[in-house]
Formats: sequence, C-alpha cells, structure tokens
Amino acid sequence: MAYPPRRLDTTGAPNASDPKAGDLASYAPWGNLALLHCDGRHSPNLVILGHLTDRGDAQHLATADRVTLGNLL
Repeated sequence: MAYPPRRLDTTGAPNASDPKAGDLASYAPWGNLALLHCDGRHSPNLVILGHLTDRGDAQHLATADRVTLGNLL
C-alpha cells in the first residue's frame, strides 16, 4: 500500500469494481494505492487505475518486499 503525493480525482469513476490480480487500484475514501496480488471481491469505492501488462507478474507480488512503479503518467 502507498499514498500518492496528492489525492486522486475520482470524479466519474465507477462506484465499485471487481478487482483482479495485477490491478493497480485506489481506495477512494482513504486515497491509498494498492497493487493486487490476487483477485478480490466486489468492492465499493475501489477505483481500478490500470493493470500489469503481464498478468503472470502478479504471482510475484505476494512475496515481494518492495515494488517500484514507474511511468504512471
């Protein structure tokens, strides 16, 4: 979990999502970011921002000590 330097504008985003392994998401009420290592359940206020290009990489997230994201914008 991480927090971006400024709160993301979620105007117009869906009210809920069905997250999948490899999704990069933001939980709107808290403003944090999460990179999911497994599929999740239907989640209100979870905004999917993107996903890993190679979904197979999601398996490595469960045991990673640190994840670095680049080129988000």
